[in-house]
Amino acid sequence: MNSKPLIYVFAACLCIVAASLAATTASAQRAPSALEAANYSGLHAAAHRGDVAAIRKLTSGGADMEVRDAAGRTPLHVAAFASQYDAVRALAGADLNALENSRYDIVTIAAVANDLKMVDLALSLGASAGNITSPYDGTALIAAAHLGHHGVVERLIAGGAPLDHINNLGWTALIEAVILGDGGPDHVRTVGALVRAGADKSIADRQGVTPLAHATSRGYTEIIALLEG
Repeated sequence: MNSKPLIYVFAACLCIVAASLAATTASAQRAPSALEAANYSGLHAAAHRGDVAAIRKLTSGGADMEVRDAAGRTPLHVAAFASQYDAVRALAGADLNALENSRYDIVTIAAVANDLKMVDLALSLGASAGNITSPYDGTALIAAAHLGHHGVVERLIAGGAPLDHINNLGWTALIEAVILGDGGPDHVRTVGALVRAGADKSIADRQGVTPLAHATSRGYTEIIALLEG
C-alpha cells in the first residue's frame, strides 16, 4: 500500500486542527460586550469611557482599583480592551499583572489586539512581558506570534519576553508562528524577529516535529530560509 496518500491525509488533518485551534485561541479573549459596558458603574464605567477625571475622583475617594466585573475584569482590563490609554495611566496604581477569569493580563490583551501603543504603555508602566496567561498557559509573545503581530513581537522581545516558553499545547512562539500562521509577510517577519532574538529552532512539538519541518510541509519558502539560516 502506498503510504503517501496517508501522509497527505494526516497533513491535511493537522492543517484542519491548526485552523480550528487558531480560531479558538483568537476568540478566547472576551472584551466587555455593549450590554456589559452599558451596565458598568464606578471605575469600570469610567475606564471604559476613558474618563480620567472620574477615575481620579473615584480613586481619591477610596474606590477599589482591583474591583472585578462578572468576568473578573478589573477597570484596568476594561481600559486595555477599550484602548483607553489615558485611563490606563490613571489606573497605573492597580495590579498591572492581574489576570481576568480567562487568565489574560493587559499585555496579552493588547498583544492580541495588535495594539502596539498599549503594549508599549503597559510595559513602560511596569507590566511584565513574561506573565503566563490564557487557558493555554501561554504568553503574550506566543499570542502575538500566532497572529503574526510582528511589531508587538519585537516590542515583547525587547521587553524581556521568554522566547522559548512552551504552552500546554506543546508549542513555542516559533512553532505557533509557523503552524497557526499563513506563511505570509506578517508571519515571515514574526519568525524573523524570533530567530534573530535567538529563539530555539530545535524545540519540536509533542509529535517531535520541528518548526522547520512544519514550514517545509507547508511550503513556506521564506520561513524555511529563516529557519535554515
